Amino acid sequence: MASSKQESAGSVKEGMTIVMDGAACKVVSVQISRPGKHGHAKARIEGIGLIDEKKRINVYPGSEIIDVPIIEKKNAQVLSVTGNMANVMDSESFEMFDLAIPDELKDQVKENVQVLYWIIINDRVMKQIKNTGD
Repeated sequence: MASSKQESAGSVKEGMTIVMDGAACKVVSVQISRPGKHGHAKARIEGIGLIDEKKRINVYPGSEIIDVPIIEKKNAQVLSVTGNMANVMDSESFEMFDLAIPDELKDQVKENVQVLYWIIINDRVMKQIKNTGD
């Protein structure tokens, strides 16, 4: 299964998710410079890491091919909570693994709650609590 597709740097738009320095980043600004006397247009792309929230700024030739990660969105059930980690079971594959609990969800993550998580490149990230219906 492909975890990324390819896009030219000149066609990247704000709001897209791309791979910068090996990390999946949400693009917050793109500036395309005009081609110079001897060169090609350059794309200055600024992104914020989806997992580490670090700001990254890279300059690419406009024709350079960059990776766009394919984000899989999946559901899981919380089995247990230990500190800031939740042991969860995927709702489709029944695979069990640990997910870090984001600060904004700490109060809501409890046993038997359904959560939405994303698989980005090789990382799993808890994104939100699903409606439990109770």
